Amino acid sequence: MAKVRIGIIGCGGIATGKHLPSLAKVEEAELAAFCDIVLERAEEAKTKFGSAEAVVYEDFRELLKDRTIDVVHVCTPNDSHADITIAALEAGKHVMCEKPMAKTAADARRMLEAAERTGRKLAIGYQNRYRPDTRYLKDACANDELGEIYFAKAHAIRRRAVPTWGVFLDEEKQGGGPLIDIGTHALDLALWLMDNYKPKVVLGRAYHKLSQTENAANAWGPWDPKQFTVEDSAFAMITMENGASIVLESSWALNTLEVDEAKVTLCGTKAGADMKEGLRLNGEHNSRLYVNNIELTGGGVAFYEGNSEDPAELEARMWIDAVLNDKELVVKPEQALVVSEILEAIYESSRTGKAVYFNS
Repeated sequence: MAKVRIGIIGCGGIATGKHLPSLAKVEEAELAAFCDIVLERAEEAKTKFGSAEAVVYEDFRELLKDRTIDVVHVCTPNDSHADITIAALEAGKHVMCEKPMAKTAADARRMLEAAERTGRKLAIGYQNRYRPDTRYLKDACANDELGEIYFAKAHAIRRRAVPTWGVFLDEEKQGGGPLIDIGTHALDLALWLMDNYKPKVVLGRAYHKLSQTENAANAWGPWDPKQFTVEDSAFAMITMENGASIVLESSWALNTLEVDEAKVTLCGTKAGADMKEGLRLNGEHNSRLYVNNIELTGGGVAFYEGNSEDPAELEARMWIDAVLNDKELVVKPEQALVVSEILEAIYESSRTGKAVYFNS
C-alpha cells in the first residue's frame, strides 16, 4: 500500500484535537514528523500519534528539508499560515492549511499563487463541508431543488463561549475574533452551497461590547479584558454580483438565546432550507406549503466511497486520496481566498464606517 508521509507543523489544540486523530485513522497516512516552537508539545504529539522513527523539530524549516515528507499540515496561528505554507509548497510538499486561509487576503493570495506556481496541492481546513447535512444540501443545491438562491444567512453565534487559551484573543496573531474564527466556517458554507464566489459590496460592523466585562460567565472561564484585543461579535451584509444577499452573523459572546454555529439558511426561488432543527427543506407544492425534515441516517457520500460520517476523518481521507490519486480537492484555495477577502472587507467596513466595493 502506498503511504503518504506527513509532517505536522504546530502541535497545539487544533492538531491534537482534529488533524492528528483523523490522520491516524487513514491507512495510507504515515505521521512522520512533528514540529512545534514548544518542543515538548511536538514530543507529546509524536508519543501519542507517531511511530518510534518519527522525527521531532522546533524549526519548520528543518522539517521542510526532509525530502521524504510528501505532505505538510499547517496548524499554527493565523499570522504564520502564509509564510509556512508558501515555504512548504516551494519545498515540493502538498499542504493542508487550517482555516482561515490566512490572516490577510494579501497573504491568502500569495498562498494561491505559490500553489499555482509550484503545481502542488493546497487545501484549507473547512471540515464542515463534510458533514452529512451539508453534503445532502450541497446535492440538493447542485440538482437545482432550491432554484436560484438569492438570500442566505450564515450563522456562527455563541452565547458565551470565548476561547481563552492560546492566541485566540490576540488580534496581532489571529487578525480578529469570532468573525475570522467561526464566522469563516459559516461564510464558507454559504458561498459553497450557493456556488457563488463573486462578491460586489460588503457592509459590516465588529463590536467590542462584552469583551471588557470583568469576571464574565463563559464556557471556558472568565477572560482577561486586557488580553481581549479582538471583537466579541461581528455582523455583515454581503451583496453578490448577481444580486444575491448574504447576512453573516458571528459572536463568541452575545446576549442571545438563538445559538447556531457553522449553519446556514438558504432561500431560493423553488424552495428554502435551514439547519435550525436538523436539516429542513421548505416550499410550496400543489398550492400548499410544506416542510420536509430530512432524516440523515445511512447513505453514502457522493464524492467518497466510505462509511465514516465524522467530518474531520472524511476531510483527512479525501485529502490523502486527492494527493495519492491526483483527484480534485473538495476545498479549493481560490474559494478559500474569496472567504478571506470578504472577511477582510467586513473588518475594513467596520473600521471606516463605509461599504467596501469589490472590483468586477
